[in-house]
Amino acid sequence: QLQASGGGLVQAGGSLRLSCRASGRALDYYYMGWFCQAPGKEREFLATINWSGGSTWYAESVKGRFTISRDNPKNTVYLQMNSLKPEDTAVYYCTSDRDYYGDVGRHYDFWGQGTQVTVSS
Repeated sequence: QLQASGGGLVQAGGSLRLSCRASGRALDYYYMGWFCQAPGKEREFLATINWSGGSTWYAESVKGRFTISRDNPKNTVYLQMNSLKPEDTAVYYCTSDRDYYGDVGRHYDFWGQGTQVTVSS
């Protein structure tokens, strides 16, 4: 089970750090990803990280603003979000998969409950 947390209301230009903690299994050898979904829009890829943390991949829309990282001993993945914009307002989800490292959501096996991020202008 994956549980995302850390969302909230922030002003444009502000920062938030999301956390995604796994329970019931170790994430050491799983690829992890973050997606978001705004009302009326499709789920959007944000970032992914390999099992060691040595490789990351970002959507162009968040490159330079968001940073994905992981702490395997804590079974947790993070998404540091800086320079937030009103268009970043969405529900943010973490996801994992044993074999897939990419930006296509349907290829990930496990999804957590989302956390709401609202950015005011």
